Amino acid sequence: MTATAAGGPTAPAEHVVDIQDLHVSFATDAGTVRAVRGVSLQVAPGEVLAVVGESGSGKTVTARTILGLLPETATTQGAVLLTRNDGAATHDVTALTGNQLRSVRGRDVAMVFQEPGSVLNPVYPVGWQIMEGLRAHQDLTRAEAREAAIEVLRRVGIPEPEHRVDHYPHQFSGGQKQRIVIAQALVLNPGLIVADEPTTALDVTVQAEILELLRSLPRDLGSAVVLITHNMGVVADLADRVAVMYDGEIVEQAEVRELFTNAQHPYTRALLDAVPRIGTGGLRERHVPDESVTPVVEARDLRIVYPGRFREPDFVAVDGVDLTIRPGEVLGLVGESGSGKTTIGRAIAGLTPVSSGSLRVLGVELNGAREKHFRPARSRIGFVFQDPATSFNPLLTIAQCVAEPLVVHGRAGDPREARPRVDELLEAVQLPAAFGDRYPHELSGGQRQRASLARALALDPELLIADEPTSALDVSVQARVLDLFARLQAELGFACLFISHDLAVVDLLADRIAVLHRGVLVEEGTGEQVLGAPRHAYTQRLLASLPVPDPDEQADRREQWRSLR
Repeated sequence: MTATAAGGPTAPAEHVVDIQDLHVSFATDAGTVRAVRGVSLQVAPGEVLAVVGESGSGKTVTARTILGLLPETATTQGAVLLTRNDGAATHDVTALTGNQLRSVRGRDVAMVFQEPGSVLNPVYPVGWQIMEGLRAHQDLTRAEAREAAIEVLRRVGIPEPEHRVDHYPHQFSGGQKQRIVIAQALVLNPGLIVADEPTTALDVTVQAEILELLRSLPRDLGSAVVLITHNMGVVADLADRVAVMYDGEIVEQAEVRELFTNAQHPYTRALLDAVPRIGTGGLRERHVPDESVTPVVEARDLRIVYPGRFREPDFVAVDGVDLTIRPGEVLGLVGESGSGKTTIGRAIAGLTPVSSGSLRVLGVELNGAREKHFRPARSRIGFVFQDPATSFNPLLTIAQCVAEPLVVHGRAGDPREARPRVDELLEAVQLPAAFGDRYPHELSGGQRQRASLARALALDPELLIADEPTSALDVSVQARVLDLFARLQAELGFACLFISHDLAVVDLLADRIAVLHRGVLVEEGTGEQVLGAPRHAYTQRLLASLPVPDPDEQADRREQWRSLR
């Protein structure tokens, strides 16, 4: 046992952090919200503990308590005993304030945040931002701090760190920015790293790289990791032990293999059952298109080029793509960020101009078409955006947002006149009609995505373009939205371009799958052909990068991914 720096009970030396009967509540206008209720967790040196659960389960609040990052409206009870990096003492973080907390953060515990774009300051070079943390805790010269920043960038896999240390955040890709945020956390060699959804916004191939990096931390540095996630594949890949949170409480704790093979709590079993898996059958009966019927979408040698600016060369986003979507068919379009998926979706919707080749949508040739020629077809196309929170006007109610297409295309004079149709649409997507009077921020992520689907279906479209519609959702919410999507597609019979980087989700819904790589269509066929027996090396790499909710199978996939890198 070691003495505590802030008084109170002592922490066992074998624990980097020992959370004892933690309660956290928040004061709100609507009353007190109890976010965490009686949580007790311990993490040993070099151990990876995954804390899993849906949004609102209390996992992020629990993690932020370890760093003392809760807002002033929070009230905390219990103890969070954090062992110093040198093992000399422990702190009860809940009793620390001001300078005491600043001395703990970075040195004893560091955090890797979910969205690096909101963490990195856009006006300072990344090296300066890493050096700032170093010099706050250690008496280093500027040259020494710079050398340490270069070394930690090299450690996390940033190429040419001697030069990139002076680059700004916008000069890095999403995966590289996440590596830089990890470098910030590692630079002082803390004993504990808290990683809050560190791969949620990343493509599967980039995610695999980040997971490989996180996996090396306990092995190479001896750091313990608390991983906050709702991705059970990531848990199977990284964790030694798992704690499942539901409604602010720990409902189950187990060693990772025990949890996946013998989950005890119904909520844990429901989480595991909600994870989409490749090759387990679809959510809808596969549609066999009639080759004699005119396609809803037909692209031939489609090429889309973004002109370069300030003497930069042109960027070829889509390069010679051929694809068709026939009535009632769902085509899944997969690939990494920057592969051209969204560009094709926007071109089909008439939102991005075609540079060359042919693109016929609902009988209208879009290469060289004027807006007045395409405008009548717009009412026959629906669009489901990736993030409904930014696609809805926050000043309008949900009913007004859903009514917008009806008003714009003259099907209703105003939102009030459109309300009966809006109520029908909300009921169709399993939202009570009363939700129409709420504002977007008053709905959960899954509820907003259902409302976004209702808006896309308002005009009974013949073609629906769904751009990553479930990527930001918890697995159980995602499962409900996908079930709903499959049911509505079967009832209404619309054709669909379903854009995603999640191969398992696409396999559940799509009749055919097309794989894009750097603007080129490299493989196309049914799910059995593309995912069951991929021919192209890029498709094989995508498959090997996708984490699966089975620790043993995931270990095999990891070795396959390493061999394909």
